[in-house]
Order: sequence, then structure tokens, then C-alpha cells
Amino acid sequence: MKILFASDIHGSASAAERVLARFEAEGCDRLILLGDLLYHGPRNDLPDQYAPKEVIRLLNGFRVTPLCVRGNCDAEVDQMVLSFPIRADSMLLPLENGRCAFITHGHLFNAECPPPHQPGDVLIHGHTHVHGVWHQADFTCLNPGSAALPKEGQPKSYMVYQDGVFTIRHLETGDGLMSWKAE
Repeated sequence: MKILFASDIHGSASAAERVLARFEAEGCDRLILLGDLLYHGPRNDLPDQYAPKEVIRLLNGFRVTPLCVRGNCDAEVDQMVLSFPIRADSMLLPLENGRCAFITHGHLFNAECPPPHQPGDVLIHGHTHVHGVWHQADFTCLNPGSAALPKEGQPKSYMVYQDGVFTIRHLETGDGLMSWKAE
């Protein structure tokens, strides 16, 4: 199974379009969204092509139903307009190697405030708008970055998981930015 992870679309129609196009180009089976889908938030500038209603149309009409966790900018009213659940704060994803990935937005659980886990587990979150791989004492933290509003001079990005390898990719070009193999 090939999974595409994207985070922090923040109402950008162009970011949503690119994420869905990358999903198709990559030949993915599942789409996991890490929250902050429709609203840009009070601390962020407006993203390019800010059009939450268009993002709703794109995500609701996509041929694969996204799996999604709630971000700090997602509201109860967002669930009223989206046709897939977005109200859970986290989900678990079993990995091939017997480990588990804890998937969340990042405002509640993150590298500094980890969720309950077993040694070797993986924490996947967005929220910071900074992509990366961080090795902690007994778990690894992965962040695909932001599809709409990256920070620290990074490009817009997403992440793909296949055959035990997580690869963070440039949203515009699809080029690999960094990879990590869950061993």
C-alpha cells in the first residue's frame, strides 16, 4: 500500500489541487490529511488561491475518501461541509515491521509532548509547517511540512509511505527532499 500524507492546506485551492494531483501521479492508495484544511488561522498570512469552498469541493469530490485528523484551525462547522470525518485528534496506523504510527496534527502531541507509544514507534504530525525527520530517545518523529504555507524557507511539501520508507517530497516538482526507512 502506498500512502500520501499532507498537512496544513489552510484553504488554499492550489495546494489542494497539487496534493490531489501528486496522489494520482504517485499512484497512491490512501490519502491521510493531518489537519488545518479550510481556515488559514489568525497567525498565518492568506495562502495563494485562498478559497475554502473550492477546497471543500475538491476534497469531497475526490475519488478516494481521505482519512483525516483535526488540526487546531479546524472547527466543528468544518465537519458540516466535509463528507469525511475530521473530528478525531489522532489515529493509529500499523506499519509492516510491527511498529505503529501515531498520526495527529501536532498541536496536542509532538516531539516535546509525545503520545503513549512503544519503543520504535513513529509519530507523524504537521502543525509546524516545517518538514523533517527527528529521532527521539525511543521513537521517530516525521513531519511532511505544509502544502500551502511552509516556514523556515522550505518548499511546499508532502510525504509518501511505501514499503517501510517515508519520503518527504517537493509539492511542485515531486522531487525527494529526504527519506527515512522504518527498521
